[in-house]
Amino acid sequence: MELSIGIVGAGSFAGFAATAFLKVPGIRIVAVTDIDEIAAEKMAGELNATVHTDYGSFLANSSIDLVYIATPPFLHYRQSKMALEAGKHVICEKPAALRANEAEELSVLARSLRLLYIVNLMQRYNPMFGLVKKITDEKILGSFLHGFFENYASDEKLSPGHWFWDITRSGGIFIEHGIHFFDLFAGWLGEGKIVNAIQLKRPGVEEKIIDRVQATVLYKDAVVNFYHGFDQPGILDRQEMRLQFEQGDITLYGWIPVEMHLYGIFKKEQLENFCDMVGDISIIHHNKPSTQKVRGRYTDIFFTDQVTLKCGTISEKEDRYREMLTAMIQDQWQWIINPKHQRVIDDCNAVQSLRMSEEATVMAQLF
Repeated sequence: MELSIGIVGAGSFAGFAATAFLKVPGIRIVAVTDIDEIAAEKMAGELNATVHTDYGSFLANSSIDLVYIATPPFLHYRQSKMALEAGKHVICEKPAALRANEAEELSVLARSLRLLYIVNLMQRYNPMFGLVKKITDEKILGSFLHGFFENYASDEKLSPGHWFWDITRSGGIFIEHGIHFFDLFAGWLGEGKIVNAIQLKRPGVEEKIIDRVQATVLYKDAVVNFYHGFDQPGILDRQEMRLQFEQGDITLYGWIPVEMHLYGIFKKEQLENFCDMVGDISIIHHNKPSTQKVRGRYTDIFFTDQVTLKCGTISEKEDRYREMLTAMIQDQWQWIINPKHQRVIDDCNAVQSLRMSEEATVMAQLF
């Protein structure tokens, strides 16, 4: 069986995604379209695909089963809707649209036509997502108490006139970028509620550039702080997220988490079971204190080992990213073949994450 994909947007990320999709036997890239004809011809030549100079002729190509959209955010709603109406399955880069009601409309349309429609919120295909979810769900470190995500991102490739800074084209940082992490933490902690948000203008420039945003989200009885700043040189671009529990914490590194440090206290059997479960893990620090009963939240905690563990490395990022994209397309293709297949993400992720991102943007005070 084959799945034929047409690509909308011939940028570098679309090319990267294409290499990941083609790792799945049976997938073909059959067409490319972009307003930049030179870029489209270059990508199509590399993929042995057909070039279309306009979106209408692209959608009329009967050999395309699935449209993969990798264009700027302000085009996503219209291009996704047109593709669905043309009878094509759709995978779109984030966000689904600039407004949540538009994402809801696309979801309803796709379901009515029995077509696949998702936004590529690929973070849930990361093996570390599953590991953190297991720790959280099974309360291996006790109950969740607090978390943060800090994104110190580079702006070296974002000129003052780049669409990223234009909220009418990008939606703003929460919608264009923060959406990934609202979805990621929702996967671990359930649905959250925005309780506070701010946006900060870049000083000393004539253009209105909002380069830093922060939101606080309530998950049941615990909060997570999300910070995104696009004001670093590329060499300093880095990300860190932490989940704090009653008996330790997890720290993940990279906006695609590829390295994890776990600090906590365990009983011997718990520690052995956890190390067996993870497999590729190293012990950075191991202490067997003489006092093996402590108290937290008015409760006795008995343990034998105080440890810091590490798994993964930052150098794995590109390979991990490609593996996640490959896993995503495999998962979604299985649903196309069999709609009873339980997917990791579906159209609900696109809607819910955009709704949170939009709420943060609307609520944010501007400084």
